[in-house]
Amino acid sequence: MKRAISSDRVRRAAAFAPGHITGVFAPDLIARDPRARGSRGAGVVLALGVTAEATWDPDGPSKLLLTSGVAGSLTISEDVARRLVADRAGLVRVRLTHQLPVGQGFGMSAAGAVATGLSLANLFRISRQHALEVAHLADLFGGGGLGGVAAILGGGLETRIRAGIPPYGRVLHRPFLRKILIGVVGRPIPSPRLLRNPEILGRISSAAEQLPTSPPGFTPSGFLAASERFTDEVGLTTAGLARTLRAVRACGGWAAQAMFGRSFFVVPKTPGGRARIVAELERRGHPFVEVSASSVGAMPLRGGSRPESLDGAAASILTGRPSGPPP
Repeated sequence: MKRAISSDRVRRAAAFAPGHITGVFAPDLIARDPRARGSRGAGVVLALGVTAEATWDPDGPSKLLLTSGVAGSLTISEDVARRLVADRAGLVRVRLTHQLPVGQGFGMSAAGAVATGLSLANLFRISRQHALEVAHLADLFGGGGLGGVAAILGGGLETRIRAGIPPYGRVLHRPFLRKILIGVVGRPIPSPRLLRNPEILGRISSAAEQLPTSPPGFTPSGFLAASERFTDEVGLTTAGLARTLRAVRACGGWAAQAMFGRSFFVVPKTPGGRARIVAELERRGHPFVEVSASSVGAMPLRGGSRPESLDGAAASILTGRPSGPPP
């Protein structure tokens, strides 16, 4: 007779990793150890991100299943899962929920990698540092970002003054209390293609000379002004995105491209400016949402399940289609 499988044998864990917008950066890939590669730069860690819910049934068939509501494969998160599951026996499931669109400069590849890594680290009692290093390397070599994993280990305004995953890299965090409007004006931009283009990399390096190289890093207003200059000097905006940025700035806001996406982030300078900016974005028909900066970085979730607030609503607004995991 076949033995019934006890649900007590199934282990569960969950983790959340925030999204992130980069306003200015410079690739730094010269270190011999890839854990010390990535980028110097600055951005804001968002309150919206990716949740990973993982289960392990050691009595099930030896198989790894990673699912999400995102169209297409999530090769970076899948790579993290494969490396951490390794040759463990049993059925491992990882379900990802993305609150923001993938491929639009909102840090979803890094957030997915980190959430996957931390959930599996909890499940298998792997060290947090090892899981983060695996996530960093998967994002670095998988064509995601060049510093997104390091950036989201804390909250608020982050300044990466030394490339790499800490402790190889160094990231400064300070509070960012302003609300941010983020929106999308076109299809995603393939980051790997841009990051292999010598002309674009040259423009990025030249525009990034304003980056701080020592503490205390950027102030919020200094970061926003630097992001506008970086957007204008690098010149990756489409004509439509450039027009939107100019219009929003004229309404009284800091406005820049989220690197790399056909997307923008805006911080109003005054309450009156916010009202004008919202009216302008609505007039142009661009989908947008207002988000807060996260006060904390990536973390495991207690109880092995995601908070009710992580429902993917923002991604649905920005993409026009549901973003949650399949039932």
